[in-house]
Amino acid sequence: MIVNSAAATRQATNQNPTGHDAFRDLDLNSFLSMMIAELQNQDPLNPMDNAQLLQQVSQIREIESNLRLVSTLESLVRAESLASGTNLIGRTVKGLDTNGKEVVGVVEKVSADEKGFYVHFDNTTVSMRNIKEVI
Repeated sequence: MIVNSAAATRQATNQNPTGHDAFRDLDLNSFLSMMIAELQNQDPLNPMDNAQLLQQVSQIREIESNLRLVSTLESLVRAESLASGTNLIGRTVKGLDTNGKEVVGVVEKVSADEKGFYVHFDNTTVSMRNIKEVI
C-alpha cells in the first residue's frame, strides 16, 4: 500500500469543502506511524521498492528539517522583537492601548506572552504592533 502524499493532499483538499488541509497539521510522529503502518500492511507479493522507501525517508528528513527551520526562525523573530522592545525603554511612544484608545507615554518596561510583546507606561499597556510613533 503506497500513499502518494501529493495526490493524497490534493484528494483531501478536493473532498474537504472547508478547504482545510489536514496534511498540513501532520507532525513527524504521525508521519512515522503512518509509514510504519504502511510497511506492515504492504502486499508481500508486491512490496515497496527501494526507490519508494528512500523517497519516503527523504520526505521524513525534509519534514524534520523544515520543523527545525521554523523553530529557529520563530526564535529569531522573538529575540528581535524583544530587542526592539528594550530599545524603546525610556523613549516616548504614541500608540493604541488594549481598549483602542490613543495614548502617549515614556516606556518603563517590556513584557511578552504567547500573543506578542508589549510596552508599559503610566499603568498602560500597548502592544508593539499598535505603536504608531516613537517621539
